[in-house]
This record gives sequence, structure tokens and C-alpha cells, in this order.
Amino acid sequence: MLIKAAINGGRTKADHAAVPVSPLELAADVVNCLNAGAGAIHLHVRSTSIDDGLDSEKESLDAEEVARTLLAVRPVAPGARIGISTGAWILPDPTARLRALERWRVLPDFASVNFSEDGAAEVATLLLSRGVDVEAGLSDPSAAKVFLNSGLVSRCFRVLLEPQEQDLERALENVSAIEKLLTPSLSQLSRLPQRLLHGTEATVWPMMDAAISRGYDVRVGLEDTLVLPDGTLAKGNVELVAEALRRVGSVASGRWPVS
Repeated sequence: MLIKAAINGGRTKADHAAVPVSPLELAADVVNCLNAGAGAIHLHVRSTSIDDGLDSEKESLDAEEVARTLLAVRPVAPGARIGISTGAWILPDPTARLRALERWRVLPDFASVNFSEDGAAEVATLLLSRGVDVEAGLSDPSAAKVFLNSGLVSRCFRVLLEPQEQDLERALENVSAIEKLLTPSLSQLSRLPQRLLHGTEATVWPMMDAAISRGYDVRVGLEDTLVLPDGTLAKGNVELVAEALRRVGSVASGRWPVS
């Protein structure tokens, strides 16, 4: 069972002092998360301030910024699977987003594409054409329908089930609705995409337990939550990954559910 560490998202240091922003901070956190038990990394690239050349907390899809980050991470984590976000909020115009991705000269291992966003199919197609694996982000049934109609179901290596509802019951109902749409198409594939289920904020830990019980991959990190299951502030990504590993390990050892 994969534990993917989502180490920064759109968070800033105002949210938590341990949020990694600069390439060096990201590289250090990647190594620490891998050592703690993460099997893959998801990160959001940040820009450099035009005025003073210092690291900024603004998210970026710029080719130079992507290269700067990946070239900092790869030497310290050789062989690690590193993925980045292509979220539309970073570059809202679909055409501009495609042009930015076309200019990437250093490529991530995979990228997440949110199928609730305009231009998602085009973004995913471009990434696949460049040899970048795609994980399809599905937040609701509407996104699942776009994904199914894209013709890319068999080409995406992972499906992200990522409900945004903060009420657990409603979030699980959303997941069930997504899966009801997906199951007929996925059952016809000779190679099933990986499924990863994760919550956000209030649903992170109970949704992780739901994912583990279903045999799905899981995700955790400062992008999704700042707190541990008991509500205390986590020291950083390593502590969150370690807790995820403990919960996954409880299943393997027969100690389930986790207290």
C-alpha cells in the first residue's frame, strides 16, 4: 500500500513554519518523508521573486522554476517518484497552462490533473505525450464523467478519489457516487489504474482509515492537514507520514481498527 506525501500544496509558512517552499527545503523534506515511509512525493513548485531573486511562496508552472525544483530534489532522492501539481488556479487560462507545460525541459515522474478543471483532458494528453505519467484527480461525479469521456482512462496510472466535503458521511457518499460511475469502465481494462483515496482537513484521518480498509493507496502531508488524529499540531510532514505508516502497519499486523 502506497503512502504518498503531499508536502506543501498551496500552504505558506503563515499556515505552518515547516511548510517547505524553496527547492532546498523541498529537497530536504522529500528525503525525510521517504525515510519516514513515504513511497512517492507530491509537491507544488514555487516561484522566485522577479524583484530580488529570493524564493517566493507563489505557486508556479514556469519551466525554469520546475527545473530548479526537480534538479534540487533528484540528486538527494535518486529513484524516488516525484510528482507535481498542474492545478488550474496556478495558471487559470487553459491555453497559457498548456504552453507552460510544453516548455518544461526537466520533467517530473508524474503529475496530477484535476478533471474538474477546464482543459484537464488536454493537459493530461500533453503530459502523456511527453512521457509524464498522469494521475487523474476526481473530486466529484462530474469530474468522473469528464474523465470517462476523455478517452484517457486506460492511459492514466492512478485515479485520485479526493472528495472535498468536510463532513465524513457526505464525503464517503461522494466517493461512492464516483466509484459507481468508474466501475463499469475500469472493469473492462486489462490493467487497472491504482486507486488512491484521501480527505482534506477534517476528513484526512478517517478517510485514510476508509482507504486502508478498502486496500487503496493513501496520501497525507501538510497540503491536506496540519494536525495529527488527536488534533494536536504536527511538527511537520515527517510526523504525518509516520502516523500514516503506523495506521497502514496496524492492518498488516492485524491490529485494526487503529485507536
